[in-house]
Amino acid sequence: MKSAPNDWPGVVRAYAEYLPVDDSTPVITIQEGNTPLIPVPNFVEKIGGRFSLFLKYEALNPTCSFKDRGMTMAMTKAVERGAKVVVCASTGNTSAAAAAYAARAGVKCAVLIPDGKIALGKLAQALMYGAQTVAIRGNFDQALNIVRQLGEDPEIEIVNSINPYRIEGQKTAAFEICDQLGRAPDFHFIPVGNAGNITAYWKGFLEYHKAGKCSSLPRMFGFQAAGSAPIVEGHPIENPETVATAIRIGNPASWQGALDARDQSNGFIGKVTDEEILEAYKLIARTEGILVEPACAAPLAGLIKTLKNQPGVIPADAVITATMTGHGLKDPDTAISASGFEPVRTDATHEAVLAALKS
Repeated sequence: MKSAPNDWPGVVRAYAEYLPVDDSTPVITIQEGNTPLIPVPNFVEKIGGRFSLFLKYEALNPTCSFKDRGMTMAMTKAVERGAKVVVCASTGNTSAAAAAYAARAGVKCAVLIPDGKIALGKLAQALMYGAQTVAIRGNFDQALNIVRQLGEDPEIEIVNSINPYRIEGQKTAAFEICDQLGRAPDFHFIPVGNAGNITAYWKGFLEYHKAGKCSSLPRMFGFQAAGSAPIVEGHPIENPETVATAIRIGNPASWQGALDARDQSNGFIGKVTDEEILEAYKLIARTEGILVEPACAAPLAGLIKTLKNQPGVIPADAVITATMTGHGLKDPDTAISASGFEPVRTDATHEAVLAALKS
């Protein structure tokens, strides 16, 4: 039976010339990438901006997060070298992507998650894709330490962002942004948790600039949650806390990469409170109809804060892009509780519904 035609081959084949693959590489793909870059003028107007803002909406990857970009590369190289098992620590999105791509590859997958500290949508994915899921009584950083030990077995491949192939895959989002805009943005805003993504984006922008695909480079502005801001505070956070579970990480694996991205781009890494995150989370949904997971709202909150506290940093004619790392339905509990609304219950009659609508 012939496969259905699709012009988009997934990020590994689409950007093979920039990746450590060749024609013999057994690419594991679910046709990730090619996600939209969405203009959000209503949001910009609401926050008093005069710049252009575009959201790189990574929620439309196969497992509904940016992690698929890195996972296609990590799984491809794991299969290429003959790994029998892949393993990761995760606050949610990595576990979903690892489980999905392992299923695609026919490889056993084990994921370690912090018990009770993972959004239900993400846990549901890991379980449905068939990963052996272990919930530890501890946080992400403790889970990652255990994964590092497990990875000493030559038959096991770690697919967290400490795996350099993850960064290689994730940098393709920067390529796509330049291709979609026809140029590099002036600023790129991004959430920072384990810091692999800010590291990867900067690597991608640098490589595209070196290849002559863009004539300039963006300033990288990363934002952590105030209760999980080790890079901002300058030291690991033993017990990180934030409503944005995807960035609830106290000791980022790509800490130095984040600092390099900030310093080399003349950028900035700051922090925003949970209250600021939730306000931006609701605002982007209600002005643009775009539902993101809470971590995505960190850079949006950071943009609002920059505009308010550092006037003049962002010129009126600036072109800004921001990474929306995952779908809002990954974390339905937070969406429901943060909305401030609940269904109005009434009798099943025209009169009762009309009265409820007028109340």
